[in-house]
Amino acid sequence: MASRPSINPMGRGMALAAGTAAMLTLPVLPAQAANFTPPAGCKLEVTVQNRGCSVSQHYRCSADTAGDQWVTYFTPEGPTFQSRIDRETRWMESTDLRTGLTDVLEDQAQDHASFSTLLDSGQDDFDFWTRSNSGERLHHVGHDELTGETVQVDGVTLEVTRFELTTYSESGQVLIQRRGQQFISRAQGRFYGGVETSEDWTGAVQQTNDSPVTFSFPGHPGFGSTTPEYDCDLQMVGGQGAGALWQLVKEART
Repeated sequence: MASRPSINPMGRGMALAAGTAAMLTLPVLPAQAANFTPPAGCKLEVTVQNRGCSVSQHYRCSADTAGDQWVTYFTPEGPTFQSRIDRETRWMESTDLRTGLTDVLEDQAQDHASFSTLLDSGQDDFDFWTRSNSGERLHHVGHDELTGETVQVDGVTLEVTRFELTTYSESGQVLIQRRGQQFISRAQGRFYGGVETSEDWTGAVQQTNDSPVTFSFPGHPGFGSTTPEYDCDLQMVGGQGAGALWQLVKEART
């Protein structure tokens, strides 16, 4: 999830609308090479280069509940987003590293996300709430389903999913509707991004591809690299645009 500005009583989505028209396509300058170091007590498992000019660092920490795992995303501008999921891939907490705004999963849910249900039955429905440190609540409703297709990406076995997700404000206003495909790894217990279409409350539509391209494990070239390598010749930069909320919800999911 990328940058998200302060919200007003009308809700996060309304605050993000103002900058949409100002989005520009600009060349991306080369980023300085660097390596990711996880926090103390944590171990980096894999570095993933993604379409859409991002690289993600996936790691686990010994102090967490068994099965929890973290991801930190980097763009050419540096670290943008960090999240923790549990063994069922529930969105436990998500932080915009540029604003400090954090969302956490509320304990009570109509239907929490369940990775094990998806694997066992081929479909998982979910209906849950998140709350930000600004006090705003968001309602997320949707489902994931396995398509039955398996692919190999850089030697890693992934299964293809289809999904739909609608995010509502606390008052019930539809903020974001997303649909598309993603990937899962049974061995790693996590989702990876894919090709999707998102539509916000204004009717603006965004199509993205965040599919994984390469996986670098310990001892392999690129392990820990924070420099994105794919689709970085041109990048959409939108400041406070509505795309920020799209990205925020998207990266929590993966």
